[in-house]
Amino acid sequence: MYTSSNLRLIGAALCGALFLSGCANQLPQRSEHEERVERKLLDHQLQIDAGEPKVLELPQRRVRVHDQKSYEVTAFEVTRRYDRYTPYQAWREIYEVPMGAVAVVAGVGANILNVVLLGSLPETATRDWISYGMAGLNPFMNVESNGRAEQNLASINEVQRDRRMEYINLPWSERPVQVKAGGQEFELLTDSTGVLRLNLLDSPFTEQDIARLNMLQLSVEDRLGDDIARAEATLMVSHTLRGKLREAHDLIFDDLEGDDVAQWVHRVKRLSDLGLEEEASELEQSLIELTRNDPELQDAFLKALLKDAGRLAADPAN
Repeated sequence: MYTSSNLRLIGAALCGALFLSGCANQLPQRSEHEERVERKLLDHQLQIDAGEPKVLELPQRRVRVHDQKSYEVTAFEVTRRYDRYTPYQAWREIYEVPMGAVAVVAGVGANILNVVLLGSLPETATRDWISYGMAGLNPFMNVESNGRAEQNLASINEVQRDRRMEYINLPWSERPVQVKAGGQEFELLTDSTGVLRLNLLDSPFTEQDIARLNMLQLSVEDRLGDDIARAEATLMVSHTLRGKLREAHDLIFDDLEGDDVAQWVHRVKRLSDLGLEEEASELEQSLIELTRNDPELQDAFLKALLKDAGRLAADPAN
C-alpha cells in the first residue's frame, strides 16, 4: 500500500515530467500547392529513312533516322497540408510568465476601452493580447512563435486536372548506327540533324573487299528502362557501282602531287564520265585548293579543265 509520502513523490514526479515535456503550441495549418505531371511512355519507335532507290547506283547516300515516342501525359494539382507548432522549451517560461501577466492585463484593459469606443479597436489589441497572455501564463506551453515553428506533413491531396496524348518526333542526333557490310560490322554516327552520310569511297568501306560489298544492313537500337526500340534497313549495292568503286577510289586517293595538270584533268573528267559527278566536283575543288599558293599552276589547271573536260570552275576564295 502506498503511503502519503509516496503518493506525494509520485505526484511531484508526474508534474515535473509534464513540466519538462510541455505541450506544443499549435499554429495555423499551412498549405502548399504545386502541379505535378506524369508522363507514361505508350509507344517508342525508331525509323530509318534510307531513301530511294533501295539499290545504290551512286557511292553516297544520306540516311535519316528518327526517334518517335508517344506519351500519355497526366497533370495533377497537389496540395500538401502541414501541421505547425511551437515546440516547448521550459527555460522560456522565465520571461514568458511575467510577459503573459502583462499581456492579460493589457488585453482586459483593451476590451474595457473597446466597449467605450464602440468596438473600434482591432482584434490584435483585444483578443490576441489575452490569447498571448494566457499562453504565457501556462507553465506547460510556450507562446506562439513563427520564428521557432516546426511542421509535420499532415495530408497530401491530388486532383487530376488534365490528361492528353503527346507525340514526339526527334532526329537520332549524334547517335550510333550499326552497319554490316562485306561480312564485317562497324559503327557510324549521325550528325546533329540525325543524318548518316554513307560514302562507299570513304573509310571504313574502302577497307572492305569491294567484290563482297553487295549489301549494307543498317540498324539502330535504343533502351528506355525496360523498353527496347529497334529499326533496320537494307541497301543493295548494284553490280555496276561495285565495278566503278575501285577505279574511282584510285582516281580520288592516288597521290595528286606526283601528277601533272593533264593527269589532274583526266581524273576529274573520268569521274564525271563514270557518272560520279559529286565526286568529280569534290576532286576539282581539292585540286584548286592544292594550287592556291601557285597562281600560275592554278590558272593552267582551270584553263585545261575548261578546254579538255568542258568544265568551268573557279577558286571559291576569289
